[in-house]
Amino acid sequence: QLQLVESGGGLVQPGGSLRLSCAASKFTLNYYTVGWFRQAPGKEREGVACISSNSDSTNYADSVKGRFTISRDNAKNTVYLQMDSLRPEDTAVYYCNAHRFLNWRADDYWGQGTQVTVSS
Repeated sequence: QLQLVESGGGLVQPGGSLRLSCAASKFTLNYYTVGWFRQAPGKEREGVACISSNSDSTNYADSVKGRFTISRDNAKNTVYLQMDSLRPEDTAVYYCNAHRFLNWRADDYWGQGTQVTVSS
């Protein structure tokens, strides 16, 4: 079964850092745009960051600019989200998404999510 698996979440104090990983299983991420999303309790899912298939383009939500960095290692079939200067409002379940549109077919995959809790 084709899937994405997130890891790296956990409990961290305000001001701390975490690195999330999104690994693809049974398909190659190289041709996909990949994004990180998050959903806090009682709130809608929101986009955090995304990266193009060849890493030439990245975008960030205003709330994380300058603190989060998205990157990818296509040799490892993995996309990362480095999160620095974490704040309590960053607490959420973080999901990765991979999508592409090729030959008139849309492929879209979501991971199961990883919990990030920022608290003292």
